[in-house]
Amino acid sequence: MMQESSKKILVIEDDTITRNLFLEGLEAEGFSSIGAENGTVGIQQAQEHIPDLVICDIGMPDMDGYGVLSVLRQDPVTAIIPFIFLTGSGSMADLRRGMDLGADDYLTKPSTVENLLRAIAARLEKQSTLVDYWYAACCRQFSETPSESSVSTDPESMFPTHPQLKQVFDFIEANFDQGITLCNVAEAVGYSPAYLTNRVAKQTGDTVNGWIVKRRMLAARSLLQDTNRTIEQIATALGYQNACHFSRQFRQHNGMPPQTWRKEHQLVRNSRIEVLK
Repeated sequence: MMQESSKKILVIEDDTITRNLFLEGLEAEGFSSIGAENGTVGIQQAQEHIPDLVICDIGMPDMDGYGVLSVLRQDPVTAIIPFIFLTGSGSMADLRRGMDLGADDYLTKPSTVENLLRAIAARLEKQSTLVDYWYAACCRQFSETPSESSVSTDPESMFPTHPQLKQVFDFIEANFDQGITLCNVAEAVGYSPAYLTNRVAKQTGDTVNGWIVKRRMLAARSLLQDTNRTIEQIATALGYQNACHFSRQFRQHNGMPPQTWRKEHQLVRNSRIEVLK
């Protein structure tokens, strides 16, 4: 089935025949496919192209799939990308290790293109549902909040109400603008990064880094709409090391660059002010 909008799928597989088979099958179904012959190249491709989903073999010579997943989950830009493992083993120990690191699904090799497409469709549908839910929640918050000129907001209106995760979300709320990552949160609450990733994902449907990014995006939209700070100043205020990183992540979550978003929403805001006058 052809895709209405071309989704980017990254295939990390050291076996050339298998990799090309999957890439050709994905292209035939309307996906935009990207290939990587090893883990190191795969990480580079993921960071450069920000794919909608990653398919990765576990057993590779330079860096195995576990290493790839660990690196991607540490980067807020790639942390929320759905990740499917390809494995020739299928043992419970391998499955558990991958799930603890934050893998979304498994396919046992040899796998057909049909099985691959079904797994991709299931993951993309779930991801879309989560994004729609979060976007609707954020829109409600923006429409119901009297003033959004401050970076800080009530964490209870942003984060899900899970008593077991209150310490996690309180730490994110207090430090989201300090460039924190999963490891910082895990250390603060006394859990290993892998355990915390699994726990938060099971209870909220998203990763720790995913929630950090969502909190930053909420603050970013407020600053873009209600202040005259430059993109560079906003990026720095939210803990980003450079404006390019911030702009790329903002575009991924909001569908447009921050400059474009600002123009559209400041225009709407100014129009409302004129009407009130």
